[in-house]
Amino acid sequence: MVLRQGVIIIVLGLAVGLVCAFGLAQLAAGVVTVGPADPVTYLSVSAVLSAVALAACYIHPRRTLRVDRMVTLRYEWHRGRLLRG
Repeated sequence: MVLRQGVIIIVLGLAVGLVCAFGLAQLAAGVVTVGPADPVTYLSVSAVLSAVALAACYIHPRRTLRVDRMVTLRYEWHRGRLLRG
């Protein structure tokens, strides 16, 4: 469930980011050395950012599942966070 939501956000972010990057590259064509329609740059940056985002969407929930729920609840109760509610 978390991974699916993460993939949706990643795809939307990549779509918006690529459109904006392509538009800004057209405006800054004389300033930067990368061509305004360089597919290798766009694909490589998109792949790296997607891999990092997918790893973040996978690793954190995976680590969370390893924690015993009762230990967490006891810790929160002793700290008084559940009593403030």
